[in-house]
Amino acid sequence: MRTSLAVITAALTCISCNRTNPTEQQRSSSPAKIAPVVSSGGQQSFAAIVERVAPAVVTIRSERRVRAPQQFPFFNDPMLRDFFGFGRGMQQAPREEVQRGLGSGVVVSEDGYILTNHHVIDGAQDIKVEFTEGGRSVKARLVGSDAPSDLAVLKVDGDHRTVLQLGDSDKVRVGDIVLAIGNPLGIGQTVTSGIISAKGRRTGLSDGSFEDFLQTDAAINRGNSGGALVNTTGELIGINSQILSPSGVNIGIGFAIPSNMAREVRDQLIKRGKVQRGQLGVVIQPLTQELATGLGLKDVQGVLVADVDPNGAAAGAGIRRGDVIRKIDNEAVSNPNSLRNKIAMTTPGTEVTVTINRDGKDQDIKVKLAEAQTTGARSQGGGEGGRSEGAGKLGIAVQPLTPEIARQLGLRSGTSGLVISDVDPSGPAAEAGIQPGDVIVEANRQPVRSGADLQKALAKGGQIVLLINRQGRTSFITITP
Repeated sequence: MRTSLAVITAALTCISCNRTNPTEQQRSSSPAKIAPVVSSGGQQSFAAIVERVAPAVVTIRSERRVRAPQQFPFFNDPMLRDFFGFGRGMQQAPREEVQRGLGSGVVVSEDGYILTNHHVIDGAQDIKVEFTEGGRSVKARLVGSDAPSDLAVLKVDGDHRTVLQLGDSDKVRVGDIVLAIGNPLGIGQTVTSGIISAKGRRTGLSDGSFEDFLQTDAAINRGNSGGALVNTTGELIGINSQILSPSGVNIGIGFAIPSNMAREVRDQLIKRGKVQRGQLGVVIQPLTQELATGLGLKDVQGVLVADVDPNGAAAGAGIRRGDVIRKIDNEAVSNPNSLRNKIAMTTPGTEVTVTINRDGKDQDIKVKLAEAQTTGARSQGGGEGGRSEGAGKLGIAVQPLTPEIARQLGLRSGTSGLVISDVDPSGPAAEAGIQPGDVIVEANRQPVRSGADLQKALAKGGQIVLLINRQGRTSFITITP
């Protein structure tokens, strides 16, 4: 549990502490339609929306007790006690400190389920929810929490007339007007306005595994975490989570978890107390124009399979390294993050249709998703390489990958290729991001088992596509010698 935000210079910051999650089915009534903006005498107002939705946004206070470090720990050393004449009565008694956290939350069901951020209540032993109506403060029970999505669900007793309906975040457009509601800096409930600045953002500040943030310029600060981002019809479209700031205060770049992701996580946490995610069993990377050209593709639609877990669902269905994933269940795949989130939000055991492009031809492959346990996959192979003078065209020096070197690099037994022993900092390989210790596994889709294999690929001239194994993870890199 964090009591304040970790601030990184020009970096992302979580904006509070506390979490919750509810289910749509547990809300029995729908609020009346709201006139989005009231215009009078040329002035516009969001007052009608705020009056309706603000009571559903709460303040969350959490506490965690920790044992404070001893001021004079050497008192407990028997030899030092004897030397200095300290008796047993001088030993310090264990002392506890209380760490307090502040955040916001959103009531999403009439029977008291509340959505908030995981980081708001992480490690909390006592959680209290404060309502703006009547100033009530009640104890909350943690239903479940999910670190990868930074979401959590709380439950409070009683009936709650004012709840927020979850909208469809997929329909949100860049430029839409939004309101952010929460308790920034502990000053009390505050409403700010702005627009949706971008969609599909990934920040990497939290777990980073399943991020698909809505970006907004509505002012949000510490204490806003877990609060509501609503549209002009009063629907909840996001849970405020992070800010980008060099100082830890708002500079107009904030991030909210989309309501559709929050809905799925909430429902699973309420149903089973944890989130189950599907897993395809591949390592993917963006398909750039350079990679598409090097691989002989006509366009850049889709993502490139850089590696396949030999024991995963994709390998069992026949997906290979070098395939381009274009669609999942006929829905276009635009980038690695969208594919990751699509698969993660699909129930394990579900059969999906993966449309791939292999050797210039599209084909559909049925894959039964596994349940995500660990991330990543390691490459494997056999053989050994040799030194290549032609590698000088790339600005690198290579040598055979022996079993001993493979162990030193932490590579899986049987990994084959040429290990890069040196990189010219002014050469094309360095410019492409190649590093000493990288292992060249393939060149232009052909295995590299010797220096001659690499020279053959270089002899063709033009751009070369290398499959690089770095610390057990593989990716494709394009280089122009």
